[in-house]
Amino acid sequence: MKITILEPIGAGQQQIDEFTAALKTEGQSLTSFESRPDSDDEIVRRAGSSDVLILSNLPLNADVISRCKNLKMISVAFTGFDQIDIPACKKRGIVVCNSAGYSTDSVAELAIGLMIAVLRKIVWGDSKTRALSTREGFLGTELKGKTVGVIGTGAIGMQVVELLSAFGCNVVAYSRTEKPGVKYLPLNELLKTSDIVTLHTPLNDETRHLINRDNLKLMKSNSIIINTARGGVIDNDALAEALTKGVVAGAGLDSVDMEPPLPGDYPLLSAPNTILIPHVGYATKEAIDRRTQIVFENVSGYFNGSLQNRVA
Repeated sequence: MKITILEPIGAGQQQIDEFTAALKTEGQSLTSFESRPDSDDEIVRRAGSSDVLILSNLPLNADVISRCKNLKMISVAFTGFDQIDIPACKKRGIVVCNSAGYSTDSVAELAIGLMIAVLRKIVWGDSKTRALSTREGFLGTELKGKTVGVIGTGAIGMQVVELLSAFGCNVVAYSRTEKPGVKYLPLNELLKTSDIVTLHTPLNDETRHLINRDNLKLMKSNSIIINTARGGVIDNDALAEALTKGVVAGAGLDSVDMEPPLPGDYPLLSAPNTILIPHVGYATKEAIDRRTQIVFENVSGYFNGSLQNRVA
């Protein structure tokens, strides 16, 4: 069978060479591309007659999938897989596996970092210092003692709960599946009572715009919102409006409803007390090494009948 890495996934050359050698002993072949395809036609050209595709956040729509006639399996080098047309894969019987668990620590740590950065206005302070200014009477806010609402208590959400406990926070949560030892509230109640709301839920039909214009109004005017999940779980235009009007006090966002680069008129770019970073929650050396191992193990598991991380 033919395996193709459609775009760079951060794998080191040694890892690729070792995987290639292992596949060769089983009569498989691997082709790896070092640039991201710039069109659907280019994706199809690269995929060619491949049986297995490896990719990160590259979108695969139904048309592309239908044109990849030999495709049997997709290994996604991300936890999220909403960029893949899953119904089209199910219709064809194409197996899809993600890389759940590789970025648990990195994303959880970033969520805490964004909380502190927004509360203490670290980016603002850096810009003032570089402008040869002073703190201008500024006072920040401490994380300790705050009520933090964690939306989504999967692996990352639970790691955030653990870290917040170490900071002396009062943690409440909302999630489809409840875990022991955590205090759960209805979503609206969580939004009303939390000083900080942090999102750790996947993006699907149920969670798209989970945070929206109507329920943002329930939040405290001095509260902040953190998103290190998928950008689409928030109505970002509504959030920009809420920040501008003082409905909420700040935001730290690793992801919005599109991948960077953002257009110059994107509303959140001009929203006050808002930190925007270009979807880097997963991007640590340790996480990428773990991810590469999981991605390759997914493919090996497909061949030897021991699938893991299957999502379709």
